[in-house]
Formats: sequence, C-alpha cells, structure tokens
Amino acid sequence: MSAVPQERRVVTAIPGPKSQELQARRTATVAGGVGSVLPVFTTRAGGGIVEDVDGNRLIDFGSGIAVTSVGASAEAVVRRASAQLQDFTHTCFMVTPYEGYVEVCEQLAELTPGDHAKKSALFNSGAEAVENAVKIARAYTKRQAVVVFDHGYHGRTNLTMALTAKNMPYKQGFGPFAPEVYRVPVAYGYRWPTGAENAGAEASAQAIEMINKQVGAENVAAIIIEPVLGEGGFIEPAKGFLPAVAQFAKDHGIVFVADEIQSGFCRTGQWFACEDENVVPDLITTAKGIAGGLPLAAVTGRAEIMDAPHSGGLGGTYGGNPVACAAALGAIETMKELDLNAKAKRIEEVMKGRLAAIQEKFDIVGDIRGRGAMIAIELVKSGTKDPNPEATAALAKACHQEGLLVLTCGTYGNVLRFLPPLVIGEDLLNEGLDILEAAFAGV
Repeated sequence: MSAVPQERRVVTAIPGPKSQELQARRTATVAGGVGSVLPVFTTRAGGGIVEDVDGNRLIDFGSGIAVTSVGASAEAVVRRASAQLQDFTHTCFMVTPYEGYVEVCEQLAELTPGDHAKKSALFNSGAEAVENAVKIARAYTKRQAVVVFDHGYHGRTNLTMALTAKNMPYKQGFGPFAPEVYRVPVAYGYRWPTGAENAGAEASAQAIEMINKQVGAENVAAIIIEPVLGEGGFIEPAKGFLPAVAQFAKDHGIVFVADEIQSGFCRTGQWFACEDENVVPDLITTAKGIAGGLPLAAVTGRAEIMDAPHSGGLGGTYGGNPVACAAALGAIETMKELDLNAKAKRIEEVMKGRLAAIQEKFDIVGDIRGRGAMIAIELVKSGTKDPNPEATAALAKACHQEGLLVLTCGTYGNVLRFLPPLVIGEDLLNEGLDILEAAFAGV
C-alpha cells in the first residue's frame, strides 16, 4: 500500500499559497491551451489520496482520468519500472527489441475477450492506439470509411478529433478534420425519446440504417465505439445495442473496434467492459489503466487483421517503451493479486447505494449510471431533463474546496463522474460521498 497517509487533510484554502505560487510560474511558461481541473500541485499520491505542496491531502475520485487504477505509487509498478530503469531506458523496439514488449503482448492476448489467435502493437497514448486501429482496419479491409457514434470520444490528434463527437473544447478552431468519418446514433437510454427500454433496439436499427443508406456497408473499414462512453457522459449503451452493431459488422466484413481506453483493465468490474454482453471485438484499444501511470497504449486483435499492414507500417520511436512495459506488467500483477475486478464491483455497490439516497433527496439528480468504479450522475434542472451544467460546476467546486477531487464530463457538461482508484479504502470512499452529499445541500 502507498506510503501516503490514507486520510483526508485540509490545512489551507484549496489551492493553497504554494500551489498559487506554482500556478503563477506555470502561467508564465505553460501554454494556456493546457487546462487543469484543479490547480493544486501534487507532491505525492497513492492509494486513494493526492497530497499537494501545501500539505493538503485530497480524496481522489479521478485517478488521473482512470489511469491510476492500481494507485499512483503501486509497489509492483514502482519495483518493476525501477528495475528496468537500472538496466536501460530505451533502445526502440524497432531497432533492437526486448522481452518486456513481448510479455505485455502475451498478457493482452490472454486477458482480452475471445479465444482466437491475437497479436498486439504498442504505442504511447490512447489517441495513437485509435489512430493505428483505423490504419490496421483500412489495410485489412481495403476500405476507407469509419463509423463512430454520438457522444463518443477518441482523442485529440487530427484523425481522432474527427472521430470525437464533442466540439468544445476538443475540436473548436482546429479543423479541417480527416475525411471519411461518419457519425450515427447511440443508445443513450436516459435521453432516448421513446424511453430507455426501447433504446437498444431502436438506436441500433437507426444506426444500421444510416450506415447502409448514407455510407454503404461495403465501404466501411471499421466501426469504433466505447463500450461505456467516457467523456460523452459515462453512457452505457442500452442492452442489445452493442451486440446488434457487432453482429452487423461481422455480417458485412467490417472491423469492430472496442475503444476500452477509459473502461478497460478492471475499471468496470470486468477486465474489459465489452464482456458485459459477451461482445468479442475484432480489435480492442487500451491505454490509461494499462501501466499504472506510465505512457503506454495498445491495439490488440485478431492475428490476421493485426498482420494486415506491411512490415514497418506500424510503430513509433517510443511505442512500447521498456520502462512503461515493466510498469504495465506490474499493474497487471497488482490487478490479479488484489482481484481489482471484485474491488470495482464493491465500489459500485457502495457508490450506487449512496447516490440513490442522494437522488431521493435532490431532484436535480436525473440519472445514476455506470459500472464498477466508472460511475456518474447526470444533473438536470428541477422537474425536467434539461441539462444543468451550472449545478455540476458548483458541486465540483464545493467538493474541491473540501478536499474531494471529482471530475465532470458529458456532451452537455452536466455529468459528475467518479473514477476512484480501485485500491481506495472503503472509509475514504464513504467520506468522499459524505462530502458530495453535503455539497448537494449547499447548491
């Protein structure tokens, strides 16, 4: 467990004076386009706590956006990465390879859904993984079109901006975007016009009709979807939607890509969220939780698809860096040893129970959703389903002042999302929920 004391402590205003000094230095030299949710400067983090330069200890409901699932200083991650640092930091796998890269690919073949032969390629970031999944699908199918979904988020590179649904802040002013990208509806149960119970069947039928009529199934290289949509608001597609779309892809020779960058590696109480409806993707993209905080990403998939690009067609100078690979092996070791899938399910049980009690008291809570330790509440104006981004921002601010780090998301900016480290203690989890409940009383 982390050496950081696992208790909340607020000793200054948040951000405190030392953080404010660092913020002034940052403003002078860091590009303004790089934002921060909360400008407290971290000195240590681990377990369920982030400690800042002023000595405040915040309860962490963010995990660096679902990255530090095993904690921000997990013993196995630190041990393995430190040992690798002693040996060598880099050779470039494309120049002289090393065992760690191969071991990570072996683990991915074992852990990802499906019992078919699988291969992987390693990269630096989620956006890179998605971009390479598109390259691989195009090489395999000899087609060009890519289909994505309303509320989807896939990254900030030029191609992945085109795949991402939300304009502000991800796309505004950065076009033109990559062509041959088509967006279709997703089964957003809470906002489906005829009700959540109809969303799965109706949305999949609409999406398939649009693909057939507007694109032509025979032109589609890949269909890409997050099995739980992350930045778009932690939307769980209504039951039946993912299997129907996956079956359509299979019937038409389209590569079905599950973007599990935020939802993968035990986050939803399963190794991968698509397992919930037994969906076996052709390709799966991973990053975030894979390496305990070090930059690593992967595309894993059917061997014959992964082998479609020519030799030298995939890669990158740092892709599958040896230190990051060592960290990934440490993170996976931790997930297995501590049974973090079970921990995620317990977090869901505690959080959903507490959030349901909050919903009964406060009618601005429109919806509670998500799985495992990927839980969200959608906030609306009283008596309506109109988005309430103002209350969302006010609640986040109130939580931050009391030493609880929470994040917002959603196409309408009205979703509070909770991504605690899977190793958080239950006492901290409940204390964080106490702070949230008190914040509601003040909004």
